[in-house]
Amino acid sequence: MPRVSVSGLLTTLAGLALLAFVVSRVGVAEIATDVRQVGWGLLIVIAIGGLRFLLRALAWRWCLDPPYTLAVRHAFAAVICGDSLGNLTPLGPLVGEPAKAALVRRYTALGPAVTALAIENLLYTLSAAAMIAAGMIALIAHFELPSAIRGIGLVAIGGTVVLFAVSLAVLWKQPALISRALGVTPRLSRHADRVRALESEIYGFARRRRAALPGLAAAEIGFHALGVAEAYLTLWLLNGAPPSILTAFILETANRLVTVVFKFVPLRLGVDEAATAFLTQQVLGLGARPGLSTAIVRKVRVLFWAVAGGLVLVREGFTPATLRVDPPS
Repeated sequence: MPRVSVSGLLTTLAGLALLAFVVSRVGVAEIATDVRQVGWGLLIVIAIGGLRFLLRALAWRWCLDPPYTLAVRHAFAAVICGDSLGNLTPLGPLVGEPAKAALVRRYTALGPAVTALAIENLLYTLSAAAMIAAGMIALIAHFELPSAIRGIGLVAIGGTVVLFAVSLAVLWKQPALISRALGVTPRLSRHADRVRALESEIYGFARRRRAALPGLAAAEIGFHALGVAEAYLTLWLLNGAPPSILTAFILETANRLVTVVFKFVPLRLGVDEAATAFLTQQVLGLGARPGLSTAIVRKVRVLFWAVAGGLVLVREGFTPATLRVDPPS
């Protein structure tokens, strides 16, 4: 635990230093002017963030096998709490995802909730990979890119192809990958049978719940579409004129990529702002200021929902001990 705390402190300090550097290059007064320019539009940005959480919550509910169910409000509260913990700690989803299951065990059976959460996360991961690859293809096709950026784009596209190929192969073969690995580890072997049952439930989901697949696909696509809408609205409010859909799409793609790669950095502090400013200046030709201001507006939205999640945790009386999830029996 001390090691985690030290790593979290170091990454936070490094992020703050990077953020301070980027802001100093653009200008504090200029960024403050941009934030004021957004004005009441910030409430819409925050609301869009809430709608995105709602879509993830709905997708999780739809992954539950009957007769189990979960009220929308409970799923939504768990999602924002899990996201809050994931954003504020260097362990990211290793903390946030188990916390979601722990938060709903009062309202539904833990085993089915964990299974549904695993399925929803798998679907989200595939959709995020597809989103990133599509954005990289758009970048390569429409812009003259520095060699380093082009290389990152090609790696992202190749990684997505490999991810989907491996996913299809795993679904076809249905190997007991995780449970088999646990079985050869003395300290974890007692969980192997439970994990194998979880793997079987995941593999059989599409066969059992074909009717739920269109709704799940729509929810995951909607999550990313709302991210593009947020970037579009923010740039419109900042510049006083609507940007192109392509620009908003690429900005959201970059945000997804930064979120995936730098999940261990609390709040992606500094990294998100620096990456977005670099993209708008060096690739999109808009200058660093719109990118940095967009990232800061996004950070305000993230902080709002992180505080909301923290308040829910406090209200419900949860502690690190009560948020621990043991493998379901």
